[in-house]
Amino acid sequence: MNRAVRSAAVVVIAVSLLGGGTAAAFAEPAQLHAPKPIVATAPVTAELTAKASATTVHAWQEFRISGTAKGIKAGSKVTVQQKQGAKWVVLPAQAPVNASGTYSVRVKLGLKGVNQLRIGAGSAISPVVSVTVR
Repeated sequence: MNRAVRSAAVVVIAVSLLGGGTAAAFAEPAQLHAPKPIVATAPVTAELTAKASATTVHAWQEFRISGTAKGIKAGSKVTVQQKQGAKWVVLPAQAPVNASGTYSVRVKLGLKGVNQLRIGAGSAISPVVSVTVR
């Protein structure tokens, strides 16, 4: 008999919990069924700018490419790309974007003539910067 009483008590407690409890019974109907506001945010498009510290350098002379990285997280790496023929080749020059959204990459080039360079981070690409190597 004790077993039957315990089982009935468990069923009564379970039904009252499934019914929503007393807090739901006293809540205003508008609070129970009010739609949640939808906040629309436009996707931020990533943008990069680039400017070389020199337009003409000697072979293997160091210069910098600096710029801003809008819509790119601080700490993300930007890389230097060089146009070689019809392809853009990633060079081993990279730098992190700092907390203020800027970067500065040290670059050394050995390919003589006009070099077309750009900065890349993910799908964002900067405008082309030209540096002549003598």
